Amino acid sequence: MISNILTFAVISLTIYFLIAFGMIISQRPKPLEACEGLDFKKLLASGTINPPETPAFSRESFTARDGAEIMYTHVKSDGPEAMPLVIMVHGSGWYGGQFDRLAWALKDVAEVKAITLRGHRDRPARRGDVDYTGQFEDDIADLIAADPRRPILLGHSSGGGLAVRFAGGPHGDKIAGAILLAPFLQYNAPTTRPNSGGWAHVLIRRIIGLAMLNNLGIHWLDHLTTIQFNMPSAVLDGPLGDFATTSYSWRLNTSFAPRRAYHDDIAKLPRFLLVAGAQDEAMAADQYAPLMENITDKGRYEIVDGAAHLDIVDAPETEALIRDYLGRIDN
Repeated sequence: MISNILTFAVISLTIYFLIAFGMIISQRPKPLEACEGLDFKKLLASGTINPPETPAFSRESFTARDGAEIMYTHVKSDGPEAMPLVIMVHGSGWYGGQFDRLAWALKDVAEVKAITLRGHRDRPARRGDVDYTGQFEDDIADLIAADPRRPILLGHSSGGGLAVRFAGGPHGDKIAGAILLAPFLQYNAPTTRPNSGGWAHVLIRRIIGLAMLNNLGIHWLDHLTTIQFNMPSAVLDGPLGDFATTSYSWRLNTSFAPRRAYHDDIAKLPRFLLVAGAQDEAMAADQYAPLMENITDKGRYEIVDGAAHLDIVDAPETEALIRDYLGRIDN
């Protein structure tokens, strides 16, 4: 009897592994034709700001718990001493310079630290990869630890998804609020358009196979690519081409979004502001409130007419809404 049970268990486990590995090897990254999945025109036209040399604006770094040096843009407040601290998290494929203009514009109402997540920017140690799932949360927690204030966590797109993940994770009590700009919640969320409007090429079968292995605590293949981005040629061939990241490993991509049970992460958000553009190519702006209001009563939802997915960061309406939110938040 015991022998039969063991035989059945071995056969079942073998079949499980064969299915998992079959799913993984059946789908590989492919060359993508650079296309206009997202409109980068306004972002490229605005560029990054070059303020006069001043201690108020600087590129700095902090040391994470593993000894890695993580870059961030630091904009010191020129307002009263008791200004809130806002930590900004960029979207997928890009870097912290995305927030230069917004951070500088808010200097009279907040101190800002705009992090460039590891695996990004020009010359990262390992582009598109991290050491383990959840490392982004630990890095943000290490940045927070340098200041006694409980910050507001602001994220755009996948950065917004990371803010939601952070709130639902082990460090969630470290933040006082959240600002979510067109956040990515999950691929199957009603807020996400198919393939994020053509921006993302997701290796679904490979993801399923890796998830099966992860369910057994096996992480040998977590470095494999599971998502690619249709980065426009205007970016790749331009002066910021070296700052673009066009693919992510399983563990980085998993770290950059709420958990699969994303409703649970949403439920743990502190009081938050969510802003999305009515013309967003990647997200369905009108679906955030119907989804999230059924989970939490802590959100305020605003749709900006005329703004697309990338435009929402620098839209004047977004800045005004953030200013209003910061003026009301209890820090």
